[in-house]
Amino acid sequence: MCGFAGYWSFGRTTVADNEALLHRMGDVIITRGPDSSGIFFDAADAIGFTHRRLAIVDLSEAGHQPMRSQSGRYVIAFNGEIYNHNELRRELEQTVAVSWSGHSDTETLLVAIERWGLKLTLQKATGMFALSLWDSQRKELYLARDRFGEKPLYYCLNQGSLIFGSQLSSLREHPEFSAEIERDSIALLLRHNYIPAPYSIYKGVFKLLPGTIVSFRGDAGSTYEEYWSARDVILNALANQSEGDVTAQLDEIEKCLSKAVSGQMLADVPLGAFLSGGIDSSLIVALMQKQSDKPVKTFSIGFDDERFNEAKFAKEVATHLGTEHTELYVTARDALAVIPELPAIFDEPFSDSSQIPTYLVSKIAKQHVTVSLSGDAGDELFCGYNRYMLTANTWGKLNRLPVFLRKVLSRLLLLVPVKAWDFIGRILPKRYTLRNLGDKLHKAAAVITSKDINELYLRLVSHWQSPQEVVLGSKEPLTALTDPERRIVVDDPILQMMALDTVTYLPDDILVKVDRSAMAVSLETRVPFLDHNVFELAWKTPLSIKLKSGQSKWCLRQILYKYVPKELIERPKMGFAVPLDSWLRGPLLEWAENLLNHERLVSEGFFDANIISSMWQEHKSGKRNWQYQLWDILMFQAWFEKYHK
Repeated sequence: MCGFAGYWSFGRTTVADNEALLHRMGDVIITRGPDSSGIFFDAADAIGFTHRRLAIVDLSEAGHQPMRSQSGRYVIAFNGEIYNHNELRRELEQTVAVSWSGHSDTETLLVAIERWGLKLTLQKATGMFALSLWDSQRKELYLARDRFGEKPLYYCLNQGSLIFGSQLSSLREHPEFSAEIERDSIALLLRHNYIPAPYSIYKGVFKLLPGTIVSFRGDAGSTYEEYWSARDVILNALANQSEGDVTAQLDEIEKCLSKAVSGQMLADVPLGAFLSGGIDSSLIVALMQKQSDKPVKTFSIGFDDERFNEAKFAKEVATHLGTEHTELYVTARDALAVIPELPAIFDEPFSDSSQIPTYLVSKIAKQHVTVSLSGDAGDELFCGYNRYMLTANTWGKLNRLPVFLRKVLSRLLLLVPVKAWDFIGRILPKRYTLRNLGDKLHKAAAVITSKDINELYLRLVSHWQSPQEVVLGSKEPLTALTDPERRIVVDDPILQMMALDTVTYLPDDILVKVDRSAMAVSLETRVPFLDHNVFELAWKTPLSIKLKSGQSKWCLRQILYKYVPKELIERPKMGFAVPLDSWLRGPLLEWAENLLNHERLVSEGFFDANIISSMWQEHKSGKRNWQYQLWDILMFQAWFEKYHK
């Protein structure tokens, strides 16, 4: 797994002790690689890499990094896993004589790069990774990231030096790094609860986009090249779909996913899986257990609050499959104890509150294994989110009404106070009773005026509808959700929403949350649904067998029923949430009061303090539930306090 960082000063002498600096840049990400460390520095070109290793494959010194190629031309610092590296080795051995030093995938990459070049090597590779590669012959530096962005990679040009690394904390160690906060990115945070690539919280610091290589030749600028594009794969797959035989399609999905699971079970250390008891994680575990000669180690956490507890379902699935299951029920106190650690864990403002249980389950798993598989990405690939059907149905009805009528309806809904709507919700007949009716209707009023389904979907997935009105001096940048030139456009609204989530929410929220949470405890996570062969097959699969008779992920359910009884799986989708609303009025009240203090907000100058203070008072009083909007502000404030106060 590992983590790395480095810099290139383009031949200039800018640092008194380069080796000490490289060690510092590596030490701040030690949880990414606690097993060993290494540095490379070329004084003539003033370029250096630092690497922290979490040994997974080839635990010997033969896997040590940074690693130099046998010819001496290339030096690499790499993190992640190449699941098909043994296949690549066999292919290489058919065309060139190779004397291998060990059996690490890093060595495989170097030999392949020398033989095939970087772009073709990455196209042949199946895996998750980020890497930096120095070509000492051409004096060229390459940075590259895996197809979906499972592994992070930041970079910037500051004062004539290129600085890069797995986390911002490494970049902050460099004396030439400029930590100027980008207000436009705060607006993105409030919109999405994450900062989407290529943006970051700092001016001039970028996240490399997934599936991309960027190369630098001295200070002459950079060149970007896509070696793989999720957008292109999606559009090509949709253009070449065929209905075919349903049974044959189910068999093909199962075989493809089973192969991905098998490849991702490769490890020289203990391995297990997260198990929530939902469709995706249960299917991954079932396919693991089918291919294992001993019980698979599985992990889940539970909460005493039944609204948020899936552990009992996970235990039933684990018992049926015969896994070695570990569950831990955590108290509110356990969960709350994580909150002060979040700024350091995520290293950049990030406010998806499911970060808390994700970190806790990672911490439990690490006590037993070093690698854990997950069921992430099943929802995006196989139509699992309730919001897809909700949005499509809503738009189908709204679109029949002229926009001016919808604007009138919106104003009427907003005229009635939230408390009044809540009272109406409580006195309705029991079967119609709606909790927080006022909140729901006021939120609905904000979305029903949308001019098209793209705007409707953006508003539904946004925490703040107009974040630049809250973030002082900001202008919200365009993203794949708002830029017409980057947006994926397909005829079916559900497929379009799935595609948009795949290139935005999945890499910038889900994968960030899992990577940072797991790496904070030195746990490697793997996502079989993001094997690119599974991904391509999923998008070739017709929507008619993903969503059938109103049932989401229909095809995955049919496969799972072969391993787990239907009655253990069929229940309402719960999600991985925590009771933020009540925590902010109770055990987190003092913490939040400090961070949301009106005078403090005014003096720091990032937010309109009047808007925030008004929302905070409404939330505390129970008049409104602003949990998600306030969590966005609180996560920025907590991060700012740790790194910039």
